Amino acid sequence: MGDPLMQAHHVTDMYGRRYRIGETDRELLGRPRSWTTWLTTTAMLVTGIGQYGFGALVPALSARWGLVEVCWAFALWTACQAGVAYPAARFRHVLGPARALPLGAVLSAIGLLALAHADTLPTLYLGYGLIGGLGAGLVYATCVGTAVRWFPDRTTSRISLVTAAFALGGVPFLPVAGHPAALDVAALLTLVVVTACGLPLRDPPPHWWPPDVDPRRRALTHRTNRPAIRPFAPAEALRSGTLAPLFLTVTAAAAVSLFDLVFLAVPGHLPTLAVLAAATALGRPAAGRLSDRIGRRRTLRLALATGGVAQLVILSGQDSLPILMVGAALAGLGTSCCYALLVNLVREYFGEDTAPLNFAVIYSAKAVGGVLGVGLASILVTHQGYAPAFLTAAALGLAGAALGGRLSHPGRPRGLLPSEAS
Repeated sequence: MGDPLMQAHHVTDMYGRRYRIGETDRELLGRPRSWTTWLTTTAMLVTGIGQYGFGALVPALSARWGLVEVCWAFALWTACQAGVAYPAARFRHVLGPARALPLGAVLSAIGLLALAHADTLPTLYLGYGLIGGLGAGLVYATCVGTAVRWFPDRTTSRISLVTAAFALGGVPFLPVAGHPAALDVAALLTLVVVTACGLPLRDPPPHWWPPDVDPRRRALTHRTNRPAIRPFAPAEALRSGTLAPLFLTVTAAAAVSLFDLVFLAVPGHLPTLAVLAAATALGRPAAGRLSDRIGRRRTLRLALATGGVAQLVILSGQDSLPILMVGAALAGLGTSCCYALLVNLVREYFGEDTAPLNFAVIYSAKAVGGVLGVGLASILVTHQGYAPAFLTAAALGLAGAALGGRLSHPGRPRGLLPSEAS
C-alpha cells in the first residue's frame, strides 16, 4: 500500500466545491468507514436516554417537586444540550472526537445520576439540567460532526440514522423508568459505552471524499437540492435574511416536539411515549429520503404541518388511547424530523466550509424551543389546562410550516433555483 498522502489530490466541481480524493477509508481509518456509523449511532442511542427517557419520569418527579419545577429542569437540560452546539463544534475541532466523546460521556452520566439521586431542586438543576445537558450536547455535536465528515456522499442517510438513534434510545428505558436502579444502570452504560465508542474515532482530512464516487459527476446528477452559491460565515449568514427565518422555524419545531415529549407523559400514558419515540426514529430516515426527491424545503414544511395537525389529534384523543397513539405517531413523524434535514439545509444554504459553525448556530434554536415548549408551556398547562397548550402547539407547528416556505438560497436569484429546491 502506498503512502496515502502521496495519492491524495484535490478536484473542484461545477459549483466550486473542493474535494480531496485518492485516499480510501481503510487507508485513513484502518477499517471501513461504516465502523464510524456503528460507533456514533451506538453512542447516540445510549445518550438519548437523557432526553427521550425523561418523559417517563415526569409523573413521579412532578409528584415530588411539582410539574412546573420539573419541567424547568428539562428546559434547562434542553437549553444546555442545544446551546452548547457552537462551542462544542469548536471544541471537537481542537480535541478531535476521541477526546470530546469521552468527556461528554462523563458529563452525561453525572446528569443521569443527579436525576436519580437529587434531593433538592438546585441539585437537580445543576446536575441534570446543566451538567447533563452539556454532556449530551457534546456527544450529539461530536457524533453528528463525525458522521458528516466520513459520509459526505451520503450525508442525509447517515445523519438520519445517527439522530434517529438519539430518539430511539429512550424506548427500552420506558418500562423500567420507575425502578430506582434504572437510572444508575443508565448512567453506567452511558459512561462505559459512549467512552468506548469515542476512543477509536478519528476524523478524515478536510474535504475528504471517497475515491469510488466521482464528486463532479454526482454534482451534475443531483439537482433537486442546489448547493450554496458560496460559503457564508455565521455573521454573513445572519445578515443574509435566510438564517433568521430558519432559526425561527427550528425554534417552532423544537417547541412542539419537546412539548409532546413531556406532556404526553403527564397522564401516565407510557405507550404513547413509546409510539412518539419510535415514530420519531423511523420518521427521520424517511424524511431524509423524501427530501432527496422533492426538496428539503418542501419536506420541512410537510413535517412541520404534520406536527401541527398532530396536536389537534392528540387533544381530541385525551379520552381515547387509540386516537392518542395515532396523534403521538403523527407528532413523531412531524416536527422532530426537521433535525434529519437540518445539516443538509445548512450546507446547501450557507456552504460546506462553514457548515459546522452555522449548523451549531441554528441548532441552538432548540434551546429557545425548549424554554417555550417545556418551561412556559408547563405554566400554561398548570393554570389553563391542556386544551390551550395543545392549541398553541398546533399553531406553532403550522406557523413554522408557513415560515419554512420563505426560505431561499442567500445570494442566488430565485430564477436560478429549480421549481421547489430546498
